[in-house]
Amino acid sequence: MSDIRLRPATVADQPLLERWDEDEDVTSSSGNDHLDTEGVYENGYWTHELAIQSDVYEYFIAEVREGDAWRPIGAIQIIDPHREPTHYWGEIEPNLRAIDIWLGEPGDRGKGYGERAMTAAVERCFAAPEVTAIIIDPLNSNTRAIKFYQRMGFVPTHRQTFGDDDCLVHKITRAEWLAAKPQGD
Repeated sequence: MSDIRLRPATVADQPLLERWDEDEDVTSSSGNDHLDTEGVYENGYWTHELAIQSDVYEYFIAEVREGDAWRPIGAIQIIDPHREPTHYWGEIEPNLRAIDIWLGEPGDRGKGYGERAMTAAVERCFAAPEVTAIIIDPLNSNTRAIKFYQRMGFVPTHRQTFGDDDCLVHKITRAEWLAAKPQGD
């Protein structure tokens, strides 16, 4: 089994993130939050996103070990939904984290990388003792992602519209994660 790690995303990753955003599977599962009128990410989106990283917004590149090298396979965003200034999540309790994850290369999907990258992201969130739960917002139509999150132990809580996107919000508490986490991890 290949090792997976998360490293902070940097401006040097912008071309990679922009290329991944053009993949049909990525665009069909990410909603319309930051798309322009042609259905592509707004010019400058990643420049802005990578510049505002803080303890409220964090971007990571998931990498897989191949021999002595690490190869980028996907991206993860972790935010504090209570403190983020756009109030994307609306009124929400403190001490949560929200995660977005996507694998950029089609050939890297279906190999278990997503599960291991998501596990690393969840572990990172729960390493902070104040974090009580993690939420996610897959599109309600994205049954593949919903099944993935539920296999990871996330529980659907409600449907919510974010902009034009109909999402099925899921949540996992620290206790639920510890109970669902594979033994030996």
